[in-house]
Amino acid sequence: MKKIFMLPFAALSLLACQSNPEIAVTVENTLGTERAGEIVEVSMEEISTRLNLPDTAQLVIYDAEAQEVPYQITHDGYLIFPASVGANATATYTITQGVPATVTVRACGRQYAERLDDMAWENDLVAFRAYGPALQAKGERGYGYDLFLKRGTAEPILEDLYEKALDPTRQQQVNELRKTDPKAADELAQSFSYHIDHGYGMDCYAVGPTLGAGTSALVDNGTIVYPWCYKDYEIQDNGPLRFSVRLTFNPQSVKADTSVVETRIITLDAGSHFNRTSVSYQNLSETTPVVTGIVLHNEEAATTAPDKGYMTYTDPTTGTDNGKLFIGAVFPTTVREMKTVLFSADEKKQRNNAEGHVLAYNNYEPGSEYVYYWGYGWDRSDIENAEAWNNYVAGFADRVRHPLRVSVK
Repeated sequence: MKKIFMLPFAALSLLACQSNPEIAVTVENTLGTERAGEIVEVSMEEISTRLNLPDTAQLVIYDAEAQEVPYQITHDGYLIFPASVGANATATYTITQGVPATVTVRACGRQYAERLDDMAWENDLVAFRAYGPALQAKGERGYGYDLFLKRGTAEPILEDLYEKALDPTRQQQVNELRKTDPKAADELAQSFSYHIDHGYGMDCYAVGPTLGAGTSALVDNGTIVYPWCYKDYEIQDNGPLRFSVRLTFNPQSVKADTSVVETRIITLDAGSHFNRTSVSYQNLSETTPVVTGIVLHNEEAATTAPDKGYMTYTDPTTGTDNGKLFIGAVFPTTVREMKTVLFSADEKKQRNNAEGHVLAYNNYEPGSEYVYYWGYGWDRSDIENAEAWNNYVAGFADRVRHPLRVSVK
């Protein structure tokens, strides 16, 4: 179990909060549904000022039942923690100086240079990857986000999946065995492949040269300008409750602009099926259409709700008996249009026989940020079926448009 150790003396913290100054954080839920474990933010500068904290101070957070709550301080100066608030209710949390308990890591990631520079990240529910420069150098068109399906554990799984799949000793054993017994070699390869579910997750999602599981792209005269793999990266937060990474891409030509540079900031919090993604484009001189797309491997499994700010899709996955995969995208502001766009016969051949995309259309204004959310669920994990997924996504979209209100006293 991966943890961040901060000396587990909860009893000492309880005594400390009797004498140390403290502040109360009130979290208000304006929706008529309960919100459990949702990450909220408080300015760390405000906390430090109100508590007159020394630079080396540690904090503890308690809920109304005096139970300690885990937290993380982010790269941009926020203290974040999971809050649970009833329908149309408020919840109060107390922050004071003290020694926090050990926090289990629930969101993390890194670049896997050993696997063609994959940027891969996960939380307790879901896992993802974006393809990197080494893959692009091979000429592979890795435009879209990929998914690692996850089940049966809240602990990180990516390190184990990559380590087993890329172990050179095992690969050598497979290669040697293939000379004499190809069937046995295939069975050995499958025993450590991350394309096979060994009890806690797998990669059975087909991306190909498409937008994958929710990538955004500019549109030039009706044609999608597919982004290639990321060029540079900076991991900004790496657990225990939030992972965030900044990805920068190679320049592209869009309309009259020949050096448009895309930057994405992807943030995944513990307890959520969705990444928050903020996209910006440098050197773009005019308002340009932008789409967010989910690749379709069948024509009739997409649902669009532009007025409510979400779209969903049920993917058949690759391989046999891998269950159903549910993908979605959520938009915090007005969506201009959502629709299914199928490939022509020629384009279908160029995109590994995918059927097309379900697309959400917006306009990108130069100098702004385009923010949306994307993610997935799996019927072998905590999402039972497509109806349950659509209900989850609709609820998530409602929460995005009605964020928890946080105030400090």
